[in-house]
Amino acid sequence: MTGARIIGMRLAALVLALAPVAAAGPGGAQEAAAEWYEAPAEIVSAPQNATDIQRRTPRESVRNFIEVSDAGRHDAAAYFLNLSDLPQDERAAAGADLARQLAIVIDRQLWIDWASLSARPDAMQEHGGANSALAGKARRDLGLKLAQVDGQAYEIRLGRYKAEGADPVWLFTPQTVDNIPVLYRAFGPAWFERHIPDQLTQRVAGLRLWEWILLPLMLGALFGLGWAAQRLVGFVGARLPKSYLRQAMERSRVPMGLVVVAIAAQFMLELGVSFSGPATTILRPFLLIVMVSGIGLTALRVVDAILDRITLRVIGDIDDTRSLDERELYTSIYAVRRIIVLLMVGIAIIVVLSRLNLFDTLGMSLLASAGLLTVLLGIAGQAVLGNIMASLQIALAKPIRIGDSILFEDDWAYVESIFYTFLRLRTWDERRIIVPVKYFVSQPFENWSVTDARILKTITLFLDHKADIDTLREVFFDLAKQDEGVIEPEEHLFAAVTDHTAHGQEMSFYAMSPDPSTGWSTAMRLREKLLAHIRENHPDWWPQERFLSGAGEGSRKAAAAAD
Repeated sequence: MTGARIIGMRLAALVLALAPVAAAGPGGAQEAAAEWYEAPAEIVSAPQNATDIQRRTPRESVRNFIEVSDAGRHDAAAYFLNLSDLPQDERAAAGADLARQLAIVIDRQLWIDWASLSARPDAMQEHGGANSALAGKARRDLGLKLAQVDGQAYEIRLGRYKAEGADPVWLFTPQTVDNIPVLYRAFGPAWFERHIPDQLTQRVAGLRLWEWILLPLMLGALFGLGWAAQRLVGFVGARLPKSYLRQAMERSRVPMGLVVVAIAAQFMLELGVSFSGPATTILRPFLLIVMVSGIGLTALRVVDAILDRITLRVIGDIDDTRSLDERELYTSIYAVRRIIVLLMVGIAIIVVLSRLNLFDTLGMSLLASAGLLTVLLGIAGQAVLGNIMASLQIALAKPIRIGDSILFEDDWAYVESIFYTFLRLRTWDERRIIVPVKYFVSQPFENWSVTDARILKTITLFLDHKADIDTLREVFFDLAKQDEGVIEPEEHLFAAVTDHTAHGQEMSFYAMSPDPSTGWSTAMRLREKLLAHIRENHPDWWPQERFLSGAGEGSRKAAAAAD
């Protein structure tokens, strides 16, 4: 019985030892199958001794496909296509023609970034942060190009396929093969290319010789068209009946010229001027950005002209003599302009990214690099972003308004303009002070127009001890009541001795004015009249220095006694 028990224990141990292996078998096979797609042997097979048909990695497949296509061996290039969706008896003939067409489409539409094209058989992304969804994972398919044709998306894509008993290979997917005829009709050779001599089709620095000739001619024609367009806009604008329309057209000449140039260039490309991949990759996004920017700038110039018209009609010249509502309206107009600009910039960015199909490719990258972008923006863009946010804060909270009279760092000035990154202040003597918005809001300042424009002006005189404040008070009251720059004399008109020293007394006179600019000129007039009254009637009230007789002799006697 003891022997039987020992045998039973050994069998149990053996079962436990084999259990993990048995459990791992299906899982391991399933995990390996997730790294490729199953395919029939005739799809992934290649002629024996064909050294140039190497398809072990994505980079190797694309490079060899382009090489054999450039050599004119389209029958060999067909081995890089997954032709499983074609009838078996048509694969040989149709495969070579489809390979030829795909090679032309890739040449015209794809600027291959060889460094980013994986050289690993499993296409694993080796580099990437912890937040990257694909880092450290094997891939069995990857996209090379997403093209738009008649509003539909067509993709050129590679997949990893394996037949039983064979090594996995990278081929262009069946979906890509189905898309080849559509892509070739859209991006294939133009009609005029059939008449181009073979000598001009040779490549130099990535482009054909005829492209190097046509590109400068095309750019020159577009430049002339843009010049003519902006001249035509100016000619039409000068003959419009409304002044604000003439102003809007004059401001829009250059951006509208850019729009015409971009539309004409897009029309040329759609008409049949088909360049190679490097030129197309740069030219199409550039034209799209120019078009969106031109339309946005045109709209912004028109909005500016309308806002200026509203400002001149409703408000007129801006200073502190205007009412609080008018100054708030002008500031709100500036805020509306900022919001319009931000919306237009945001819409333009969204349009460009969506048209260039960058959301799919940039989405994960932006999410993965959010922390890095935050650091970069915080360091490089701190000043600009801080000023923009401070500008929006001023426009919305309105601690100052356009036309407010303020005292900033001992300068009396009007707030003339509030821009994104700076303020422009106009001093009383017509100087302009440019202050960064962020610096302005971080410094204390006096806003003399925060509730209304009224200001209590102070006139200070320094006179001798003999000057009589009661007499001067009566004179000041009479002068102030007769001055047109003084308001509310019954409530805000008074005078007092505000300081006293051994040399004399300081007398201050107070009067209310409707606004700082009026108050300044009123204070000057009243000061001159008070001084004239003292000069004519009480000249002995001017500050005087007094010397006591005998003071010198007393000092000498005191010094002699000390000796």
